[in-house]
Amino acid sequence: MDEGALVLFSGGQDSATCLAWALDRFPHVETLGFDYGQRHRVELECRAAFRATLPAAWQARLGPDHTLALDALGAVSDTALTRETEIAMREDGLPNTFVPGRNIVFLTFAAALAYRRGLRHIVGGMCETDFSGYPDCRDDTIKALQVALNLGMERRFVLHTPLMWLDKAQTWELAERLGGRKLVAEIVEQTHTCYRGERGARHPWGHGCAACPACELRAKGWAEYQSRR
Repeated sequence: MDEGALVLFSGGQDSATCLAWALDRFPHVETLGFDYGQRHRVELECRAAFRATLPAAWQARLGPDHTLALDALGAVSDTALTRETEIAMREDGLPNTFVPGRNIVFLTFAAALAYRRGLRHIVGGMCETDFSGYPDCRDDTIKALQVALNLGMERRFVLHTPLMWLDKAQTWELAERLGGRKLVAEIVEQTHTCYRGERGARHPWGHGCAACPACELRAKGWAEYQSRR
């Protein structure tokens, strides 16, 4: 399975699109989610339902789903993603939804699992086009981490970030190119991206509070995607 892939699959729009991207390219794909005490933990519960909607050709390539508990990350973080507090901008210009070290920890654990599973490719939904400014989502961070992981584990992992230079409208377009209108519809219905973890309201772009930064980015991207069709 040297050419197999491990996808960081949170249960949100971006990671669902990355999962489709990986299934379109690699012969064997496994998924990995992290439970770190996030207030929007409902996203983890969406993963099985979304995986079940994938077409038969992709199902044949789809391997196990893994979940790792990273409670310590939530314990050391004082953020709006790990505490019931109002989402706001900090004095340093970053939103208080930034969980320091989150993607660095995620990719390190993903590489350790990929090492054990014999998987070479690791796929994440990091993006620095339409994003909240998180420094661990930037291309320079991911490239530096790939070097560190390969040196530290004596492997030749490849970290793929297919959304890095796409805005949210282009992410919707990518999903449509990969799986047609059906995949777009399943992402809308089955995934969860809202930071507040509100699953009740169903908007044209999916479920969410419609007021947090994640919902606002998703709604804006959906509107732009629809206007380009």
